[in-house]
Amino acid sequence: MVAHDLYIKNMVCGRCKSTVRETLEALGFEVLSVDLGKVSLSTSPNPQILEIDRIFREKGFEILIDQDNRTLALIKTKLLDYLEQIGEINLKVSDYLAGELGISYIYLSKLFSKLEGQTIEKYVIRLKIEKVKELLSYQELTLSEIAYRLDYSSVQALSSQFRKVTAVSVSEYKANTLLLQRKELDRN
Repeated sequence: MVAHDLYIKNMVCGRCKSTVRETLEALGFEVLSVDLGKVSLSTSPNPQILEIDRIFREKGFEILIDQDNRTLALIKTKLLDYLEQIGEINLKVSDYLAGELGISYIYLSKLFSKLEGQTIEKYVIRLKIEKVKELLSYQELTLSEIAYRLDYSSVQALSSQFRKVTAVSVSEYKANTLLLQRKELDRN
């Protein structure tokens, strides 16, 4: 059986995978597998691709057609994976991406900057700060534990980067519940 793959932007969690599966099954497709950013179908979606894309856009997703956008979606997915493993792996983001995608980091970096208007490094910093906000909101870890978990060299390094990105200190952020609103990771 030949699988027909669709690449989908903004799939970042298990709920996204469930939503994509349910949507495609409701449209009559047999879904073979669903991974972050990719779904495999038993039949070609081409006759209904515009309808599928319209429905997905209503749910916050988008079908990726060209290879550059597919690669961009894979980079973002792998960066989210990297962030979840950052304390456990001993790799720079450049080595991790190149290894995971089997593509030169220089190429990935240029493509990302061209399509996103920012560097991978700046994007990762923003992801890390959103992760800091998430962990702060749980109130389960100290700032020192958060710094360690996200591979900051010190609490001071985390605090400095937090202030640069958010324009407030960590303590100001924690004290002001209005600031506790986080950004969705797929919207960074």
